[in-house]
Amino acid sequence: MTIQTTTARPGTSASDVAALAGRILLAAIFVLSGLSKVAAPAGTIGYIASAGLPLPQVGLAIAVIVELGGGLALVAGFRTRFVAAVLALFSLATALAFHNHLADQNQFIHFFKNVAMAGGLLQVVAFGAGRFALDRR
Repeated sequence: MTIQTTTARPGTSASDVAALAGRILLAAIFVLSGLSKVAAPAGTIGYIASAGLPLPQVGLAIAVIVELGGGLALVAGFRTRFVAAVLALFSLATALAFHNHLADQNQFIHFFKNVAMAGGLLQVVAFGAGRFALDRR
């Protein structure tokens, strides 16, 4: 009787490509949002202040660091699970702080967009970055 064993192929699998594509797609909104805050900080400072949150300049700095830094780290696959968890919490916090008027259809959409993004990020937390990531080096 012969026992056959299977080993993982050394080549690229569809799940490796999907993990990279998923990280890029999830990160895109964070990177673009962070860049827009850097390009026009006054609008974000005003929006944070209008939500009644204290220290809007500090909020802007935190948002830029989380969105731009976290988004780029997610694309690169650097400390992926931790970064994805931070971005998921950030998405939920911003949903609750800025998009909590669910009777307004636009706010309703933004609230659940953030919730869905957090769900996708939790998938990254659960399953990791995949093969094409700095974490794997």
